[in-house]
Amino acid sequence: MIRTIARSVATTAALAVLSMGVHAADGEVGTCGWGSKVFDGQSGLPAKVLAVTTNGTSGSQTFGITSGTSGCTQDGTVRSSWKLSSFIEGNKEKLARDMSRGSGETLDALAQIIGVESQDKAAFVRSTRENVGRIFPTADVSVQDVRVALRQVMADDHQLAVYMARI
Repeated sequence: MIRTIARSVATTAALAVLSMGVHAADGEVGTCGWGSKVFDGQSGLPAKVLAVTTNGTSGSQTFGITSGTSGCTQDGTVRSSWKLSSFIEGNKEKLARDMSRGSGETLDALAQIIGVESQDKAAFVRSTRENVGRIFPTADVSVQDVRVALRQVMADDHQLAVYMARI
């Protein structure tokens, strides 16, 4: 009888913890950590549970939040920057070229990743073209420096400032 009660309590506690984790994976809290990266784009309860479990058992989300890694930030804003950083890393040269021309597939893709609305795209293209030297000051600029500069350029433009939290 005591074993049955203990199992029931343990099962209930485990389900409560998992359901809290699944809820977190649906919201902003689940956007960083290894689990969020490994299971990115997958949907459904199994993927959510595995993402939360991976983050919880590895401690990657806690470490990411405290260190600013694994798509986590330390500025109080919860967001996933992994896709953006990966895109910039793999396309720096093309992106700098497209920004300097004010057109191109890579610049269009960046706008899409950031989520720039169609009514703001011309302002985005203009702003990046005018500030390409700030965004890409050297050929070997780091991805983080590109993101910081791009964020500042967008913050300086009242029409684009709404997007800077996505960078």
